[in-house]
Amino acid sequence: MSTPALAHSPSQPSLISRLWYDKENRSIIVQILAAMALLWLFGSMVLNAIHNLEALGKGFSFNFLKQPASYDINQTLIEYSSRSTHFRAMLVGIINTLLVAVAGIFLATILGFILGVLRLSKNWLVNKLAYCYIEFVRNVPLLLHILLIHGVVVHSLPRPKQAINVGDAAFFTNRGVFMPSPEFLPLFKFVAAAFIIGVVFTWGFRRYAKALQERTGKQLPVFWVSLIAIIGLPVVVFLATGQPVNWDIPVLSGFNYKGGMVVRPEFLALWLALSLYTAAFIAEIVRAGILAVNHGQTEASMALGLPRNRTLNLVVIPQALRVIVPPLSSQYLNLTKNSSLAIAIGYMDVTATIGGISLNQTGREMECMLIVMAIYLSFSLLISAGMNYYNNRIALVER
Repeated sequence: MSTPALAHSPSQPSLISRLWYDKENRSIIVQILAAMALLWLFGSMVLNAIHNLEALGKGFSFNFLKQPASYDINQTLIEYSSRSTHFRAMLVGIINTLLVAVAGIFLATILGFILGVLRLSKNWLVNKLAYCYIEFVRNVPLLLHILLIHGVVVHSLPRPKQAINVGDAAFFTNRGVFMPSPEFLPLFKFVAAAFIIGVVFTWGFRRYAKALQERTGKQLPVFWVSLIAIIGLPVVVFLATGQPVNWDIPVLSGFNYKGGMVVRPEFLALWLALSLYTAAFIAEIVRAGILAVNHGQTEASMALGLPRNRTLNLVVIPQALRVIVPPLSSQYLNLTKNSSLAIAIGYMDVTATIGGISLNQTGREMECMLIVMAIYLSFSLLISAGMNYYNNRIALVER
């Protein structure tokens, strides 16, 4: 009697095979392997650099930040002297970088929006003047703008003894613009509290006015109420408390002015160059955003009786912002990173302090460059996070 042949059942695939042949799992595995390879490559490069530095007798350490910097900085917003540490010098550089970046973003945004609207003007002369400005500025390297404006500021303004006097308070010289600096008395805290209260009230009132308009269509005078709350209330408190501010007015002493506060030519040149250069790019972004709004929206607004300026503020700009904000973020990032060109005119930002003089004095190239890279990366991530948050706030919400 013959024995029946045993049926050969197919072998079960292993767990690794099942994971690999699943499309979703395979993509995750590939990403994990790629990330591990990149981390291994980066770690190998860092270890190799550390070993090479040790072979040169340098090692890898950030202890140099505790050593005296032994150099002066011409613009400081916090207490600093040549006996301060390299870490203190780095903080001064960071503050100077933030100052020119924030001031540049503010001015570039205002100028960019104005130029973008002027590019769409029906007035031929205004349109062509804005066009020529934008094309000229965008096609000349930023470094040349910085050097040009710095040269104009330094060579066109007079020496301190022949300073341009504005009301015996502000003095324009080739060493800077000297202005009175405020010295706040104890009662000034009430003025500051009034300003904070005005800002909080304005925020709440704007939300209430918006909700009321959406519910009933009634419009409240938000602008005037906000102006009274933010400016009027602090002014009233300021006068009621006896004007609790003393002014330190600069006085000519020898070959320069003493006292007050000074805006250095280096800061002025860098600020104007960054602002004017970036504003040309923002203007084209604004123009593209406005053109992206369907003209039927404007016609419908006009048909409802809204004047042209209200149409621009309430209809066109809110819709155009959805197109403007994403590329606008890139321009803010570029402006912040381009501020590193300040070293060309001697403005002491973070690149000139920790990435320049401190690097040359200590010989810590690797550590200083890592610090500078980390600082600019942090600035970029903060700007990106803020702009992404704002972009999400103004995005269309589907119902």
